[in-house]
Amino acid sequence: MKKHLVLVGGGHAHMVTLANLNKFVEKGFQVTVIGPSAYHYYSGMGPGMLGKTYNPDDIRFATRHVVEKQGGTFILDKAVRVDPEEKIVFLESGATVPYDIVSFNAGSQVPLSNVDEGVKNLYSVKPIEKLIEAQERLIELIAQRKITISIVGGGPSSAEIAGNVWRLTDSCSKNKPQIRIFAGKKFMSRFPQNIRRKVTASLTQRKIEILENGYVKKISDGQITLDSGLEYKTDFIFLALGVKPSPIFNQSGLPTGLDGGLLVNKYLQSTQYPEIFGGGDCICFQDLPLDKVGVYAVRQNPVLYHNLMAALQEEELMPFDPGGDYLLIFNLGDGTGVLRKNQLLFGGRLAFRIKDYIDRKFIKKFQAIE
Repeated sequence: MKKHLVLVGGGHAHMVTLANLNKFVEKGFQVTVIGPSAYHYYSGMGPGMLGKTYNPDDIRFATRHVVEKQGGTFILDKAVRVDPEEKIVFLESGATVPYDIVSFNAGSQVPLSNVDEGVKNLYSVKPIEKLIEAQERLIELIAQRKITISIVGGGPSSAEIAGNVWRLTDSCSKNKPQIRIFAGKKFMSRFPQNIRRKVTASLTQRKIEILENGYVKKISDGQITLDSGLEYKTDFIFLALGVKPSPIFNQSGLPTGLDGGLLVNKYLQSTQYPEIFGGGDCICFQDLPLDKVGVYAVRQNPVLYHNLMAALQEEELMPFDPGGDYLLIFNLGDGTGVLRKNQLLFGGRLAFRIKDYIDRKFIKKFQAIE
């Protein structure tokens, strides 16, 4: 009977494996990919798509087409639990998928713990597809009246969303919205002062308001309440809070890190179950906590590809080296960015052009497989 490789999610860390799926098939392995969408959207270009710098087709990879073209099976569904003893993945639909080797690139999600039921015009920044819906709804509302747009979250995601909402709405001759960031106690708090200063200056010059007077305690329909008791009326809300790994691992009783991510060793392999691998935002790397940034998923790509093939063939695994400091560029929505690499820091149009070049090159490399 053929050994069965199952990939849960078609995200950044699985891209090289997806590009080489035919090699698994040629060696006689059965391959199944499970995903909630026929496409994978590149999150690094998501805010730019919201601001209409990019079209949806510019930033997505046709996962289903690529899988089926190479002889694999694609299942449009969502994994909700795994039984590591019986080696079975349970799906939202009720179906089950057995595996010999499984790899998770299930991504992350925005927590909704303080949101009332029935809140209208509320959109999380992940999955990226939600930004397409948000863009359409914003255009519809702004055509009718002047609105207030709120971004809940104080990190780089909120900065990029705010800047690109400004870009989307700046061409409006009337009904220009008020844009407001609820940043907790300190905007971009985990970054050095020089980065914070550049990002803040860019946003406030465009009359984007940054509130640092308390954390959001409750979100109800048309209103945001802070822990201080202050209340703010709003018409539209983006949730750009810190992301959390998929809950699938906790629900399955697998070893996890403090954030609930799948705990993996240096081979990106579960610390308890050697048949389970993972990459991207959904894992917790045992040797060193990693930031939730796409660069690590990209660096994990060749290691996961090698180790999944090696595990199926019972060969030696390759260790993952996170590497040194990474290039970080924020898209501020007005054709400028802020770039940081080691001690190098600068902002402006060149920073965005560098980001745009890198992002387009990355996604086109994988789109070419289609």
